[in-house]
Amino acid sequence: MAGPRGQGAGGDGRKDASGEGRGRRGGHRGARTGTSRQRRRSAFTPPRTVTLRDDEGRKGTTPAAAGSEPGDHHQEGGERLQKVLARAGFGSRRACEALIAQGRVSVDGEIVTEQGLRIDAATQAVHVDGRRLQLDEKKLTVVLNKPRHVVSAMHDPEGRRDLTEFTERYDQRLYHVGRLDYETEGLLLLTNDGELAHRLTHPSFAVEKTYVCRFDAPGGPPRGLVKALRDGVELEDGPARADRARVLAQDGREAVVEVSLHEGRNRIVRRMFASQGFELTGLMRTRIGPVLLGDLAPGATRELTGRELGTLMAELGL
Repeated sequence: MAGPRGQGAGGDGRKDASGEGRGRRGGHRGARTGTSRQRRRSAFTPPRTVTLRDDEGRKGTTPAAAGSEPGDHHQEGGERLQKVLARAGFGSRRACEALIAQGRVSVDGEIVTEQGLRIDAATQAVHVDGRRLQLDEKKLTVVLNKPRHVVSAMHDPEGRRDLTEFTERYDQRLYHVGRLDYETEGLLLLTNDGELAHRLTHPSFAVEKTYVCRFDAPGGPPRGLVKALRDGVELEDGPARADRARVLAQDGREAVVEVSLHEGRNRIVRRMFASQGFELTGLMRTRIGPVLLGDLAPGATRELTGRELGTLMAELGL
């Protein structure tokens, strides 16, 4: 039975607490081949407003705090803020100018409402709706739709297909964030950002992941299966519980169930179903936190958008 492949593939990882590409940036970041909703600010100190003085001295700058100098954040020779936002995936320059005018953009903790600010994207902190943007050209995070029968490793001593073929297209040296087992397909993050990878895999950050699970179910899945997954099942290394579970499809022979959970124990999704008497015939990870696999083809990669990365970083406290 055809599964909901548009949702991506899932797999349970070993402690994997692990978008639309931002496109290529200067420095050949990407592969060598080729109305925003108002969001509530996160619990950061509310930014203060700063305006800019033009070349002729009109529209004097409002000090953000006692002792602040006008134009503290303006970097002569830097890149215009609206261009930085557009490059990070926030739409056209005009749309980015609207974000600035609405007071939704801050630089180094201060809201900027006037156009024309030039910044150094590599050294200054830019937030949109309270979420910090990753503007460091040297850092790269991509989504891979890992095919089935690929080892989540950069090299496999047994000679099986590994991740090297999917990372060699990038100039940066990328590493996988967590794992998907050999039989599992779907969303796997690759990055050279060590702190991001650490937080995605550390149990204390409890990033939620979603999987699509296929199994034989003549007559359909039993009524109590979804409830049992949500209530919790007993495994040999302790209880496990899905945050959410629902039946996506059934045809009297097979069933497809979607589950979301925060845990990343080895093969935990497969073991949860096995505890209820079902062996999975297909497992696909479709989501890690705010990052969705979408309709990315098996074996394909894409960079995270600025919005995806900003939302993910905010969720991880970065």
